[in-house]
Amino acid sequence: MSRFLLHRLLQSLVVLFLMSFVIYWLMGLMPGDPIDLMISADPKITSEDAARLRALYGLDKPITERYLNWLGAAVGGDFGFSRLYAKPVPEALLPALANTVRLLGITLFLSLLIGLPAGMAAAIRPYSKTDYTINLLAFAGISLPAFWLALLLIIVFSVFLGVLPAGGVAALGGDGFWDQAKYLVLPVANLTIASVGGHTRYMRAAMIEALRQDYIRTARAKGAGPARVVLGHALRNALIPVVTIVSLDFGFLFSGALITETVFAYPGMGKLIFDAIMGNDYNLALVALLFVTLLILIGNLLADLAYAWLDPRISYR
Repeated sequence: MSRFLLHRLLQSLVVLFLMSFVIYWLMGLMPGDPIDLMISADPKITSEDAARLRALYGLDKPITERYLNWLGAAVGGDFGFSRLYAKPVPEALLPALANTVRLLGITLFLSLLIGLPAGMAAAIRPYSKTDYTINLLAFAGISLPAFWLALLLIIVFSVFLGVLPAGGVAALGGDGFWDQAKYLVLPVANLTIASVGGHTRYMRAAMIEALRQDYIRTARAKGAGPARVVLGHALRNALIPVVTIVSLDFGFLFSGALITETVFAYPGMGKLIFDAIMGNDYNLALVALLFVTLLILIGNLLADLAYAWLDPRISYR
């Protein structure tokens, strides 16, 4: 196991290195730079001043040399300065990350809590009224556009009923639990409705396939009850393909749900990455995208470890 973990660690470092160069190179190809934004904001800046600023920030050097300078500083713990937030990149990144962990962690938990049992219930009696009802609700959740559902929730619960805020986060003085939680209700509901249908469908398909296997017929022939057959024999094997989907969702969710965060004005990772790219804040965008890459790699590693836990036949020795 230790050799497997070491191998995956080296792979992750190589992937992060390659992704850092690709992201840096792609952002270097974007039109304009921070100096162009300074010029557009202050017409009094002369061409000589702009050239001096580009030399000061190293923007007049080849992109490979600029990347190596950034990489050397990053290895030493210096990730640069965020132009949009006027603070070091980690200080600008951490609040958005905390908001995203709070929002999307709850979303992922609720989506699995609802989707997995619903998929199991549909698979136990396929093509029954229960199965058709669960499938209908799952397809409805998958088909609803996220931005339309978000606007509908705002209109109903914020405009008409007036019971929940339309967006934002709690003020610094809001110390009560409800003062914090009420800003999460609509975004969490929007993301949960959008994602629970997919988890339900994957769980249903995996459970139907597991219940058709020979070992399930053997367990039933030996007198095992329905609960023992489903929970004790079929569930562990059915969870293997579902774990793959959840690991992919892990990186996707924690990269930030841009549409939901934009509609609800929620300052999470998705909105931060979008604002950093649009504002040519290269340092912040680069570090945020690399952090998302790291989360995806961690999700894949956790999925591999879960495979070995669910199926004893899988070994990484």
